[in-house]
Amino acid sequence: MTRTMKDSAGALGIGTRLAQLGRMSDTHYGFVNTPLYRGSTVLFKTLDDLEHERARYSYGTAGSPTLESLESAWSALSGAAGTSLAASGLGAVTLALLTALKSGDHLLMPDSVYLPTRALCGKLLARFGVETTYYDPMLGAGLAALVRPNTSTIFLESPGSQTFEVQDVPAITALARERALTTIIDNTWATPLYFRAHEHGCDLVVEAGTKYLSGHSDILLGLVSANERLWPRLKETYRSMAMLPGAEDCYLALRGMRTLHIRLQEAERRGLQLAEWLAAQPEVATVLHPALPSCPGHAFWKRDFTGSTGVFSFILGPGFSREDLARMLDAMRIFGMGYSWGGFESLIIPFDCRTYRTATVWRAQGLCLRVQVGLEDFEDVQADLRAGLDRLTGRRA
Repeated sequence: MTRTMKDSAGALGIGTRLAQLGRMSDTHYGFVNTPLYRGSTVLFKTLDDLEHERARYSYGTAGSPTLESLESAWSALSGAAGTSLAASGLGAVTLALLTALKSGDHLLMPDSVYLPTRALCGKLLARFGVETTYYDPMLGAGLAALVRPNTSTIFLESPGSQTFEVQDVPAITALARERALTTIIDNTWATPLYFRAHEHGCDLVVEAGTKYLSGHSDILLGLVSANERLWPRLKETYRSMAMLPGAEDCYLALRGMRTLHIRLQEAERRGLQLAEWLAAQPEVATVLHPALPSCPGHAFWKRDFTGSTGVFSFILGPGFSREDLARMLDAMRIFGMGYSWGGFESLIIPFDCRTYRTATVWRAQGLCLRVQVGLEDFEDVQADLRAGLDRLTGRRA
């Protein structure tokens, strides 16, 4: 059962806070929502004002009320000193890494990380002289053995993007503090509602607002929140790049935030129900859902998280071919095949980690699938998967 997150004073529940955060009604003639501000040029009244940039907003890249509403709301929700926005989740990862790293640095990255983040490290960061070492995500304090004199940053992604290993975040952030290292975590799966990353010692927290914050699969957005120590550096990096998202996406993210807690509660309920059902199906060997004991790091999830969401993976039993999988997936009626998650629709994709993992060996004997549970009637979702499993085995659906 999900525990309700309270504010620091314990006075307001999360639903109340999400209804109130980021609103500036007094500034906008009493309207409930901050209007959509689009624009590049901001006019100054006098030469003196122009010379001293004496204005709340000096240019479009410096922000607007729409962006500020989202930034302030997310900072309050995350318990952060400040938040900067990006045009996508990967853009937020890039912004965080460029904030923490410099040429010649050594970066520690979990072997279970989001594949585009891995590509970013191997291509862009390598070109600028940053060396990346991948580590077993189940290492906690043992990660100390991989720290070098030039190690500056430890990246975490908990749970992992496809294989859902839950990391021992408190042990890793304690190590980072001891060695004066910066920690970055991708917290997209849990959101601040179910994992309080800053409170667990993380310096920079990345979220893909594309996912649960949006909730409707119609925007691209990234957010990076920072603690007091890293906020000035994050703000400087953000201003140097000016790679901000569009105002429309920020407006939609604010709207999505108002119902985030309700949608996550439903995602948790449906996700657990489907995961437990799949675990009982004869075609399924293992279910990788952080709230189930079969998932690596389940004990860390139980200790550190206050809930789970609707994205998880499962491994089929051995012996099924790609042709069997195509027969299963090509005729799905409810589940669509598509990347991303967190929207209203159910999704399913196959994955294979064997081709790119370097610090660990992916030992699954069967084909692997990741699912996102949407808001369709649960009986229809379950029936669609059951029919797919029947096609997988050659039985008539």
